[in-house]
Amino acid sequence: MSGSEDAARYRRPHYQPNIPAVIEVPETPLGELLRTAAEFYGDRVALDFMGATLTYRELLEASERAAGLLRRAGVKAGDRVALLMPNCPQHVVAIYGALRLGAIVAEHNPLAPAEEIRAQLAHHGARVVIAWEKGVELVLDPASSAGGGADAAADPLAGRTVFSVDLAAAMPARLRAALHLPIAKARQTRASMRADSLPAGVRSWDREVSRAQRLEASWPQPGGDDVAVLLHTGGTTGMPKAAMLTHKNLRANANQAIAWVPMLHEGGETFLALLPFFHAFGLTFNVFCAVQKAATQVMLPKFSVSQVLEAHQRRPFTFFVGVPVMFERILRGAQKKGVSLKTLRYGVCGAAPMPPAVGAEWEAATGGYFVEGYGMTETSPIVSGTPMGPSRRLGALGLPFASTDVRVVDPDAPDPEREVPDGEPGELLVRGPQVFAGYWDDPEATAAAMLPGGWLRTGDMVRREDSFLWMADRRRELILTGGFNVYPSQVEAAILTMDGVADVAVVGLPGGAGGELVCAAIVLEPGTPEGRVTLEAVRAHAERTIPHYALPRHLELIAEMPRSQIGKILRRVVREQIVGRVDAAA
Repeated sequence: MSGSEDAARYRRPHYQPNIPAVIEVPETPLGELLRTAAEFYGDRVALDFMGATLTYRELLEASERAAGLLRRAGVKAGDRVALLMPNCPQHVVAIYGALRLGAIVAEHNPLAPAEEIRAQLAHHGARVVIAWEKGVELVLDPASSAGGGADAAADPLAGRTVFSVDLAAAMPARLRAALHLPIAKARQTRASMRADSLPAGVRSWDREVSRAQRLEASWPQPGGDDVAVLLHTGGTTGMPKAAMLTHKNLRANANQAIAWVPMLHEGGETFLALLPFFHAFGLTFNVFCAVQKAATQVMLPKFSVSQVLEAHQRRPFTFFVGVPVMFERILRGAQKKGVSLKTLRYGVCGAAPMPPAVGAEWEAATGGYFVEGYGMTETSPIVSGTPMGPSRRLGALGLPFASTDVRVVDPDAPDPEREVPDGEPGELLVRGPQVFAGYWDDPEATAAAMLPGGWLRTGDMVRREDSFLWMADRRRELILTGGFNVYPSQVEAAILTMDGVADVAVVGLPGGAGGELVCAAIVLEPGTPEGRVTLEAVRAHAERTIPHYALPRHLELIAEMPRSQIGKILRRVVREQIVGRVDAAA
């Protein structure tokens, strides 16, 4: 199919007026976004962190000092720089600093277990890590005494250069001073943000960036096809894979997203940046789209409704990208405190469908629109969205974005390119400038995901009706909770090591605005005392090896595990049985 024929397909009947069919695919690097914003909006506030601010000019200068520091730390173009921290100004500075140098930003969940972080670091081989103080322990060599081992001679940093980030350093002076008050609340807050001590050799990111020389302007810029970011995704099996997103991928997706919401005013918006930057949705919309629009980003280190509303009253938000549970909690908090949300003209909801009642209440409270979208890490992440206007269809995955081709095919056919008729379920294939460059150092996984012609197999079952895409089923048995993917196999592996557990199946149950609830169905070993395997005990055991968001929130003890003739656990049957039992109890 030729480019002109593809372009004709982009002109879908339900696009809003003035939405382009094709977007420009920039060849320039992501750093150009920040340089342009600083040139035209240098005095505008770029980042607001709990009331402390950085202008676009200051952000550019800090990122160039960060680039200079990384260069002197031995980082070269193409090297990986691992980032392990919550949303904070230092995170944005580190991203743009590494990108300016031509390095690859490797994002990590700062709340993930140490075992997971160490496996990811070993996989991509970063020799420089920038971690918040509470996360430094996650990258230490477990054999070393600092890492909890017995080898006093082992290097706790495992030969890496490790910079620590003090979140308090980015806070307003009054809040920093309050952390040292001799009261329980101050001690608790300080303990949640700072480490009691750090191993010898860990360097202060905040101090060294402030003293560093800016990278010389003549330093070569990265190219559009160079890898910019590694984002970790478990795929269908839960095994760690790192999706390679290029400068072109991310710039194209930023252009696609901005084109979808043309009502946003350059230099006039305030984004609420709650989604974590290690999540593709948060990274693209906040770190790149917001900067491209020269918007002010109001960020918090964690999601707190009271802090969100306090920040909104100080600096009213106009645009918010989040997951359903965030919309609902902000709405309920505003209703309870009598806080107006009328400045929030536009919202984008992703990762899970918005409950219709919550969506209607949100629009009544804001007087604006929200739209829903679909994407995945491998597509930078956005593929489709519902129109920002009356032609939208709530609950749909939406219309393919500009410059994006989709097919709905029979996944089991010998020819996976054979499309199914409209209205019938099939696997979604995607092609566009936002489709990733493959998985880091994993050609087999890349080959399994990509078809000839640049088509990405999403693994998601959808149906197409009147150009709109709707989720039909999740071919992969992932659980969506709070905007995160939970891989049943990982959770099952963690629970199976617990005494008293003979068998386990992990499924998702309906959970309202927060997405699905992680449910563990367990068969006990014969003779296990009553009360030994409880939900609390299972969570405490599993928390040692899996992230907090993946922990079960519901437990069912079953007598026998449904299995297929070849011994495979029938999770669908397990889920149906539990849902039936819950419904009957209700």
